[in-house]
Amino acid sequence: MLDFLKDLDSDLKKALLVQLRNLWTHTSTAIEGNTLTLGETAFVLEEGLTVSGKPLKDHQEVVGHARAIDLVYACLEQDRQFGETDLFALHKAVQTEVIVDVYKPAGGWKKEPNSTVGVVDGRQAIFDYAPPADVPLLMADWFRLFHELCRGIAPGDRQKALSAYIYLHITFVRIHPFFDGNGRLARLVANVPVLKAGLPPIIIPREERKAYIDALSAYHHAVGQIRAGDMLLPDAGSLEGFTDFCQKAWQASVDLVDEVRRKQEARRV
Repeated sequence: MLDFLKDLDSDLKKALLVQLRNLWTHTSTAIEGNTLTLGETAFVLEEGLTVSGKPLKDHQEVVGHARAIDLVYACLEQDRQFGETDLFALHKAVQTEVIVDVYKPAGGWKKEPNSTVGVVDGRQAIFDYAPPADVPLLMADWFRLFHELCRGIAPGDRQKALSAYIYLHITFVRIHPFFDGNGRLARLVANVPVLKAGLPPIIIPREERKAYIDALSAYHHAVGQIRAGDMLLPDAGSLEGFTDFCQKAWQASVDLVDEVRRKQEARRV
């Protein structure tokens, strides 16, 4: 499935996957507040050692996220349908903090309401995610959308891959099916159709955290809280800004692939 690795020497394939894993893990956890730098993230993942003075939680988060990436690749390699069991496994991987609380399950839908505070048009507002009781039905709809989008992408089709990423990302965050870890999971699972199309993952840059959150908040506050039976993606036309943002963000992983391909070409001269 990972056609962007095609025709690369084995060492370059491995090096590229490591670079993508490190960048993807660093940025996605940093957006959620992780303090490890890219270099520190790479050190923890490659050496299996901790960084002095940094919280244990931050180390666990990057290890868990890297493990989740491996699970995504494994699902693609096995060429099987991604389902609820796979999503729960990803949640257990990224949700590394040990919480003994029946209302905060790792690998299960949320039991309590969750919300966020955003600033829209200069005013603060509270946005409620989907009610817990509505999550199973909404996620059944989300999986139907997921499989429809995956089937509709031809290998190498960048535009359809980008659209699939946008639609799956924005709807997953709108539902917020877990008590925690929803952002990291959205940035993982929305990349499945991108990877299935043989393209490198879309990686949201840490430096653009505010623009990223503002774009999500603007859409969610415009369409309102989602409930069972509602359209997953109302007013899709208003996603143009978020689409442009993600398209620009994609360049980071594309640049890594291009750099490795240049090295491969140099070997053949």
